[in-house]
Formats: sequence, structure tokens, C-alpha cells
Amino acid sequence: MAEGESGATAVRAEDEFDVERVASWLGENAGIGEVPEVRQFSGGASNLTYLLHYSDRDLILRRAPRGTKARGAHDMGREYRIQSRLGTVLPYIAPLVAFCDDDEVLGADFYVMGRIDGVIPRRDWPADVPLDAEKARRLCHNFIDTLVELHSVDPENAGLADLGKGFGYVRRQVDGWTTRFRNAHTDDVPEFEAEMAWIAEHQPDDVANCVIHNDYKLDNVVLDNADVSQVIGILDWEMATLGDPLMDVAGSLAYWVQADDDAAMQAIRRVPTNLPGMVSRREFVERYCERMGFDMTPDRWRWYEAFGLFRAVVIAQQIYYRYYHGQTHNPAFARMGDAIGLLGSRMRATIAGE
Repeated sequence: MAEGESGATAVRAEDEFDVERVASWLGENAGIGEVPEVRQFSGGASNLTYLLHYSDRDLILRRAPRGTKARGAHDMGREYRIQSRLGTVLPYIAPLVAFCDDDEVLGADFYVMGRIDGVIPRRDWPADVPLDAEKARRLCHNFIDTLVELHSVDPENAGLADLGKGFGYVRRQVDGWTTRFRNAHTDDVPEFEAEMAWIAEHQPDDVANCVIHNDYKLDNVVLDNADVSQVIGILDWEMATLGDPLMDVAGSLAYWVQADDDAAMQAIRRVPTNLPGMVSRREFVERYCERMGFDMTPDRWRWYEAFGLFRAVVIAQQIYYRYYHGQTHNPAFARMGDAIGLLGSRMRATIAGE
């Protein structure tokens, strides 16, 4: 396999594992009698994702990173169970192969699933995949409508009624992310105490309790090779739960850098939402709320936007904490400090109504 094929590159030294030991386990538990060539997907900053390339197929292996600060966010068994159950009611789930909780195999829990063949948008749209403004707009609409489809799943029918803790999700999220930020704070970033106080004071009640993805971004979906405006897969279910659907939208839009955002925000953009034809954040909220039947005003949405940005700040801070304390040497994590400052500035401006 050529370097960079399928978006995967050579495995970083700190993320290597015993390939033959894993291959032996897969032979015993999934009937796969071949040692694969292994590559690593470098786009993610949380759970580690590898491509297992065989002579007749590609599989995906997911495992938690070493030296994690927030261990509760890296439950491989939970992630595997969520997908296995959602796969019975949604067409966007990769086929699952096997789950391993034997530390002797890889040193941590992991699971293997099939690979959905398609286009995964990264920071820059692939140059060899045509995307005009009209198709980009259709892609955005389908991306939003797919989220509506997820939020419309009946948790009981999917066997996921026990996934969350019921209503009170907004309050738990505000309290939880505030605690996570303080626990992962490093001396070289702002403390954001005033912003956290505003978020806590103005928090709304839950609008609903449904299955939410909690990391729904363009680089976590797979698009159809034949028509890239169509979503055919949803990836990275590690943070999925039952909760308030507007909080899912808020988390998604924290990464939605649109064409008229300033150069600093463009510099930390992770998905190609700035392309001609892509909808604005306002248009995203309007279409979503219209589809879901939620009443929304710009002033009401201000809280959700501020919280989504705060949550992105905390996620970046947790990742940066690992780099700051020498738990990882991934150079991409060194830039998280700058991202924290920029996201924090945008959060402050949102709170101020600017």
C-alpha cells in the first residue's frame, strides 16, 4: 500500500503495538488468518485509529491512547456496544468484527470493525474530488438531516434506553466540562472563570432526551464516492449518549468555521466548512431546528454557541495537557495551546453578544 493511501500513514513510534499478537487474536476470534499491514490515521486527537490492510479487505482498529487524562472518555467496550445496537436501526454504522478486553493482547481494550469505503473530509477538501457550490450546499443539508435522523432514533427500540442519565443533561454537562477544564488546566492558558460563571448562570433546561453523537463533525462522517453530497457512514462514537440534541448541534458548530470568519479562526479550521456553497452556522441552526420542530432565536442560541465553544476549549485543553506533561510527543498536540486561546476569544465575543 502506498504511503498516505486511504488517509493513513506510518504508525507513530509511541502508538505502535504487537501486530502479530493482534493478528493471532483475530485469527482465534474472527477467523482472519493473515497478518495485516498496519497504518495509522493521524487526523484524530482522542482514541487511536489504525487501518489493517489485508489482501482481500481493509479493517479498522480502535484503541485508547496512552497517558490519557480523561479515561472515562475512552471506553472501548461502550463504544463497541453503542455501534452494535445502533446498527440495527441506522444505516450509517460500520460492520463490527470483534471486541477485546484482554490486556495481554494489546495492553488496552480495543475493537475491530469493517471499513466504510468513501470520502472523509479533512481540513482541506481532497483536490481530486469535484465539489461545486451547489453540491457543497446539498452536502451540508444532508449532513444536517442525518443528524436529525440520529436524534429521531427511539432509544428503547435501539436497546439504548440505559445509555444516559435522563433529563438534567445540560446541568450535568455544564458541571462536568467546568470540572474537566479545571482539572486539566495548565499555567500557560487563561482560566476562563468569568465565562464559566456566565454559562452556569444562564443555562437552559433540556429540550429533549435522545441519542446524541457528541462529536458530529464533517471529519467524522463518510461520504459516498459516487455522490459526495450523501452521508453513508458516521464514525467515532466514543462520546455518544442520551442527552439534549441542541447540545449536540452546539458541539458540532464549534468546529464550523465559515468563509467570513477571520484569519485566526481559518488557521485552526479542521474541516472544509469554508468552501463556496457551505451553509453558515446560522443557516445550520435554522434548518436543524425547523426539521426538529424547535423554536429558536439568535439570542437564545447564543448560550448554546458559547457552551459549544467552551466545550471545544476543554477538549483542546485535555489534549494539550497530555503534551504539556510529556505524555505524548505528537507535534499536532503542541498547537492546541494556540487553539485554546482563539476558541476562548470567540467564546468571550459570543457571550458579549458581538
